[in-house]
Amino acid sequence: EYDGERNSEGERHGRGKARLPNGDTYDGEYEHGFRSGWGTYRFRSGAYYTGEYLQNKKHGQGTFFYPDGSQYEGDWVNDQRHGYGEYTYANGDIYTGEWFNHNRHGQGTYVYKDTGSKYVGGWVNGNQEGEAEVIHLNHRFKGKFLNGNPVGRGKYVFDIGCEQHGEYILSEQDKGEEEEEPSLLVAPKWKASEITKLTLWTPHGENLPSPREASLVTAAEAVEERAAA
Repeated sequence: EYDGERNSEGERHGRGKARLPNGDTYDGEYEHGFRSGWGTYRFRSGAYYTGEYLQNKKHGQGTFFYPDGSQYEGDWVNDQRHGYGEYTYANGDIYTGEWFNHNRHGQGTYVYKDTGSKYVGGWVNGNQEGEAEVIHLNHRFKGKFLNGNPVGRGKYVFDIGCEQHGEYILSEQDKGEEEEEPSLLVAPKWKASEITKLTLWTPHGENLPSPREASLVTAAEAVEERAAA
C-alpha cells in the first residue's frame, strides 16, 4: 500500500508512506519510485532505521535500532555501516570509530561497560589489530594486536610511575598448528623482561632506559634488539 505524492509519470516522488507485503513500513521521501532522502523504515521484527536513503538503500547519516536493544548511529554507504559511527551493544559496550563494509575497520575506541576498560587503536575486519593501547583502572598496556590478541613486544604502564616491558608469546603447541585449526583456547602468555621508569612510546618501538643495576651485556642486547626492530 502507498499513500503519498507522485510525479507526472506516476512514480512515487516526494513525501509518502508505504506498507510492504512482508509487513515492513516506510515513512519518508521518495525520488522516481525509490526511497531517497530522509525517512524511517520499520521492520516487522521490531527493528527500525531512521536516516538518509539513496535508491532504496541506507546511504548517508542514519541510526539503526536493532531488535536486541543495540543501536548504530553514523555513516552508511550502500546499506552498510561504512565511514564513522558509534555502535552501542546490547551488553552496554560501546565502539566509536571507523567502519568499512559493515565491520569495525580503521581506528576506533571500544569501551567495556562491566570493567570500564577501553581499547584504543587499530581494527581490521572487525578484529582488534595493529598498534593499540588498553586502558584499565590503574594501569595500561601498550603494544600490538593481531586477530584480537596482543602479540609481540609491548609494555604495561602502572600509575605508581613504573613500566614492565616484555612480550606476548604463544605456547609451543600452538606454533605448529595450521591456520585452519582453531586456536582460540590457546591464549598468548606475557613474558616480562624488565621494569623501568616511564618511557616514551612510539609506534616504531621505544628507547628503553637501562635498569639501575643493568649490566653492560643487558644494555648491549637492548641496543641490538632496537637495531633489529
